[in-house]
This record gives sequence, structure tokens and C-alpha cells, in this order.
Amino acid sequence: MRHSIFIFSLFIALAGTVFGQQQPVKIAKNANYFYYESFEYGAQIDTQYTVVEINPGIPNPYLIIDGKWAGSEYYSQCNIRKKEKGHIPGYSYEDIFVYEDIDSVFTITNILTNGKAETYETASQFARNDIKFDTAKVGGLTRYTCSINSNKLEFYVQTYGRSITPIPYYGKFDGLLVSFWRNGQCRLQLAKTERKHSSKYYATHSATRVSQRELNNIKRERMVITTRIFDDVQLSWGKENSHVAGNVFENTPFDSVLHFAGGTLALKRIALPKLPKHYQTFIELHQRSNGDAYDRTGSVFVIPTGYFGESFLGGIMGHPDSLPTVTGKDGQRYQGIACSRRIEGEWVLRYQPPVELMRFFTSFGVGHFNDRVKIDGLEWEDENYYKQEVTDLSGYLQGEDVWIGIWIGNYDGGGHKVTMDLKSYPNDDSFNEPYSAGDDELCQPLFNTCNVLEMAGQNYGRIFGSDSLTVNFTIDEGTHQRLRYISTGHGGWDGGDEFNPKPNTILIDGKQAFEYTPWRCDCGRYREWNPVSGNFWNGTSSSDYSRSGWCPGTATQPVYFDLSHLAPGQHTMTIVIPQGEPQEGSFSHWAVSGVILYEK
Repeated sequence: MRHSIFIFSLFIALAGTVFGQQQPVKIAKNANYFYYESFEYGAQIDTQYTVVEINPGIPNPYLIIDGKWAGSEYYSQCNIRKKEKGHIPGYSYEDIFVYEDIDSVFTITNILTNGKAETYETASQFARNDIKFDTAKVGGLTRYTCSINSNKLEFYVQTYGRSITPIPYYGKFDGLLVSFWRNGQCRLQLAKTERKHSSKYYATHSATRVSQRELNNIKRERMVITTRIFDDVQLSWGKENSHVAGNVFENTPFDSVLHFAGGTLALKRIALPKLPKHYQTFIELHQRSNGDAYDRTGSVFVIPTGYFGESFLGGIMGHPDSLPTVTGKDGQRYQGIACSRRIEGEWVLRYQPPVELMRFFTSFGVGHFNDRVKIDGLEWEDENYYKQEVTDLSGYLQGEDVWIGIWIGNYDGGGHKVTMDLKSYPNDDSFNEPYSAGDDELCQPLFNTCNVLEMAGQNYGRIFGSDSLTVNFTIDEGTHQRLRYISTGHGGWDGGDEFNPKPNTILIDGKQAFEYTPWRCDCGRYREWNPVSGNFWNGTSSSDYSRSGWCPGTATQPVYFDLSHLAPGQHTMTIVIPQGEPQEGSFSHWAVSGVILYEK
């Protein structure tokens, strides 16, 4: 029979004493179990052992026969372990089999998703010649040192009758690994040894042989929860608006892409999974021109619906004039831009503006116009790619009824094509945590002047030229709160606010609390995404110019302001921006959105 070392993880409480990392350890007589503990910066980082089991005569089910494994008990044990621990979908159990006589390491990986197991096998050589070690005698041990990817690795090995290591991917050592250090901070330490009856583990169904790189990609893919929201959807002018008869909340179909505002806005009603709080959620958006050559404002947003009152859906399905309006000192009506509330009898009716997830800007014609202009030294990109974290708004992105929209302002018949995913990544292996709180407990939408219904008649955010924007909000007892704020200035001529820094002043209860000037001076970095940007006599391009919080082909990151100093109760917030004067029929405007995030 082949002699082997069987390495696996046991979910048991820690026990025993950590041995000194630079001294030989006492080994139990005829020991066949070796237990290792993990430490980081001197603190224990795990509540389970990594266990090495020596089994000198593993029966046939553990031998590889044409890549197939016999028995079904192991599959049942995996499912039991998953049920008890409540792991995230896609969590994997791995067992490593080291065969010294054939100098091989086999890893069996079971990936458990929705009660089903996928089994993969990787194989590698035990002894490695590609890692060069320096050796020295330290405290009765042999210390092997090397550097991999700028990490200093130290292996303290005790003389023993065979090679025993819980990390065989670093190769074979002449003896028992007592301690492993990475950068002098992270440590794997032999804690105890013992002699006991060997466990009986049996492999599951046929294992698919893959490379380690393929397996790493499979494991990441299974753990990431990906939802395709929009798939190659066209946002362009001239489409007929979708029509939903009767009650919008009852009659709007799920998982269908509806177009509004002349085709420049796409809306989807979708059910999204509920996730533990430790997940991080991102938007991934791919965009390319489908005929429009210009840099355009885009927005991804979610529509709050979980309350009594008016919804932004009314302005989408009907006309923006049906939304609650703010009348500026200029006499203009600005539809649906600010939160409001009113009381009718016993009911408190509220309006909440759309919650902006991501503000992005198309580039000048990427994809569609790549063959139009040739510039030496530049190779045009095929598309724009935007990725932005939206974890702080994840309360809006889970549940049975979520309304997500995407808009690109344009009057072009070809417009733009977009594909968008929501991706959630776990930060823990456990799924048995409470779900995130509801929308109203996590976030309070305040304002959004980004006129996503522009092509349906919603006014531009030019209220700041003659007025400020004031909203009311509430601070609850026992909460910590922040303002999530996005601001970009527009007005595309020399004197317009697009090309001139303007301070955004935020007043709380009438007193200045914050001042922020949105400005991007790195726009020249994105020249390869702007094939038909205006090229000027001096060698620069329109896309190179610095702008008020944005660049063509980029997403604008939100900024955060701490509101934890505010006392519980009612407050006002006022946004003041020195907007430029109109000039020869052109005007400046500001797209600002803000929500208050609560942490209990």
C-alpha cells in the first residue's frame, strides 16, 4: 500500500498548549495526529485545528483509480457539516492526501451549493525544486527561509522519521514542521500530538481533474453571488415608452426590461437574494457607444417603494409633473428632487426621491467610433467598464421586490448599449447571520437632482443659480449616521460650471457644517476611451480637461460626511452652490444626490 499523510480541518474547540516556535517539541509515542493552531500578530485567528493524520495503510477507496473515487459516506458527512455550520453558498471543504512513495499531493475539493456537491481534484508534486531555501540551525531545529512574492517565509523543522507538514504546497521538508512564519507576523504552530484510531473518510463521486488555477477560479465563482440586471440593453432616443395598465405595483412584470423617457431610461423589477451583513456588493457596468459620439451623464438608481405615499414610479409611468415639486426663486418647477411628507388624516404620506447607486459618464464614442480617428501611439479601448461598491445601500438591493433603473441622457437614435451585474462577495464563511435591516432603518433618501427623466420633461438641476435646496431629516436615538453625497457640475463652455471649480456648501440647521469642491484633474488618463473627443490645435483633447467631479468614461465616487455629532430629532440640511450665470442660451446645472446612512 502507498504510505500517505492525510491533512484535513476538524471543527473542534482549541485545546493544548502552544509550543515554543524555536524549540523541539515532545512527540507522543507512535503519534499519528498532529494539531496546528493559527496566529496573526500574536493573536489566535481561528477556533479550529489544522490536523495532519498519518495513515500508513489507506484502503483502496483512497487510491486514485483513473481519477475516480469510491464510496458515499464522505458526501453525507460534508452535507452534515454544512448544515451544522451554516456556510455561505459555494463554500468548499478540502482534504489533502500526500503520497510520499510517489512524491504526489492530491487535493479533493467539495463545493457545496444548494445541497449539491461538486467534486474536483488537483494533483501536484510533493517535492519542489523551484523554491530555493537558505538553511540554519536554530534552537535545535532547522530553519528554512525563502522569499515568495515579497513575503519572507520561515519554516522551523524538527528531525523526525518522515516529512510531516500541514502546508505541502511549499514542498517537502526533512522532518516535522514545528512552526511556520510569514513576515514575522502570521504563524502556524504545532500545538499537540497524539495517538488515536484513524478516522474513516470515504471519497464521494467521480472527481473532475482540474489545475490549481482552474480550481481557484471555480471556487471564487461559486462563492460570488452574481445577478445580471441588464443584458446588452440599448438606451437611445426614439423608443416607444412601455405601458403598464392599472396598478403599477400589481401589474408590472418581474424580470422584464421596460423603457421610458423616450427610450433613454431602462427599468427592471426584480427579486434579489437576502444576504448576511458581511457580504460586499458591487455594481459592474459595461457600456459602449451604439451611435452617440458624446460624453453623457448616466445614473444607476433604485426606487424606494416600502412606505405610504407617492413614488418616483408615478413620474416614470406618467409625467414628471405628477411628482412633488420644489419651486425655485427663478420660478422654475423642479420635479421629484427632494424628500417630503404630509399628513392626511391618520396617515403620514411620504415621497422619497430615487436612491442613486452610481453616477457614471460615457466617453466620446468608445466602441462605435473606434475606426473613425487614428492617432499614433494610441489604441482605442472597446468599451467602458465601471465597478463601484454599493454595500452601504445593500438594504435596497435584496428582497422580493426591487426596482432598479439605469439612464443615459441622449437624443441619439443609436444611443448606447449597457450590460450590468450586481456582484456580492462574502467576507466570512458563515451564512447563519441576521439579514440586513430594512430600507428605512439603513438609509434616508434626501435629494437627487440628477434628472433621469430629462427626456420626459424633468427639469435640470439649475435651482442653485438663484436658490438653495433645503430638506428635512430625522436623527434617531442610538444611531451613528453619515451623509453619502454625489455631486457633478455641468455647463459645457469656458464659463460653465463643468470646467470651473465650485464649492458645495452643506448647512445643517442653517449653519455651515461642510464644504466640498468636486474636481477631477486626472481626465487625461482616460484618453484611450475617447476616440472622437475633440482634438485641439495644441495637441490636447476635450476629454483631457479637468472637470467638476467627473471625467468622460469614469464613475464618480461618493463622498461621506460624518453626522454623528447631531442630537436626535428633526434637522434641516441645505445645499448651496454658486452656480454660474446662463450665457447665450446655455446654462449651468448641478446633479447632486444625498442619502443619510444609519448604523445602530
